Amino acid sequence: MTEGLASTVGVTRACEALAVPRCQVYRARQPRVEKPVSARGPSVRALSMVEKTVVRETLNSERFADQAPREVYATLLDEQRYLCSVASMYRLLRENQAIRERRNQLRHPAYAKPELLATGPQQVWSWDITKLLGPVKWTCFFLYVLLDIFSRYIVGWLLAERESSDLAQSLIAETCQREQIAPDQLTIHADRGGPMTAKPLALLLADLGVVKSHARPHVSNDNPFSEAQFKTLKYHPTFPDRFGSPADARAWFRPFVHWYNWEHHHTGLGLLTPGVVHSGQAPHFQAQRRQVLHQAYALHPERFVRGQPQPLALPTAVWINPPKPEAANPEVALAQPSVDTEVRH
Repeated sequence: MTEGLASTVGVTRACEALAVPRCQVYRARQPRVEKPVSARGPSVRALSMVEKTVVRETLNSERFADQAPREVYATLLDEQRYLCSVASMYRLLRENQAIRERRNQLRHPAYAKPELLATGPQQVWSWDITKLLGPVKWTCFFLYVLLDIFSRYIVGWLLAERESSDLAQSLIAETCQREQIAPDQLTIHADRGGPMTAKPLALLLADLGVVKSHARPHVSNDNPFSEAQFKTLKYHPTFPDRFGSPADARAWFRPFVHWYNWEHHHTGLGLLTPGVVHSGQAPHFQAQRRQVLHQAYALHPERFVRGQPQPLALPTAVWINPPKPEAANPEVALAQPSVDTEVRH
């Protein structure tokens, strides 16, 4: 009795010192009894080899090859047949490494990334439609804009009360005629909106000899130049919250187009205006700027710590989704600019 009490007290003190519960110590002191391994045969509930073969052949048959096991199970029950449970079907499929998507589902195609290069004006145009809020709630007007991605010049625009492929056809046809676009000269890029992907518009572009290009579905940066132009439009300080009528919207947009094309100095164009670049006057303006900077340097060379200043360079190539540098032409890859944020006044 005394020995048992002393043993218990000793265990208690040891547990307190080690900060462990007593049950763990008692469990550790008990001898471990190894259970004998019973050589048990297959369960009486298991499927026979013949039954497994029938189940596998049924699941892999032409009729059920693209259906999930639950669908096969329910179909067979309706036909008054029972092979095995759904869990057993899955177990047999796992044994044969056949667990995968069995259903015949729609698979979206892998759309190629559009890669468009412009080394001068009138080579690649981008177009899109944006909404302008109308006089009351739930009303809006639709602004169609065609933009040259190299010069950022608005080559054509249209304001209407609806989105329509017919209106887009008229705008593109008139703009190509006014800009004297020759067959196989131009590529027009757009997103995948209804008017952009309409079959009549595709036929018109084919008749004009214009190559069509589309952004990938659900990719927001495949049409960056039009999106940047719309941002400049809606962040302009005179842009109203709402327009009273289509006539009001046209009256506001006409002077905006002149400002954007001929007064707005674009950071992506070496701070030249889109109109200057589009009309081919960029070398003249660059020479003028170089002369002014040369005179300023001659008067106060100490103010220019980096030496003779030069005007910002005009990009020689503009890309939509430039290819990887190792895949692109090295000369063009070095010259390609990024899509710059436009200067707002």
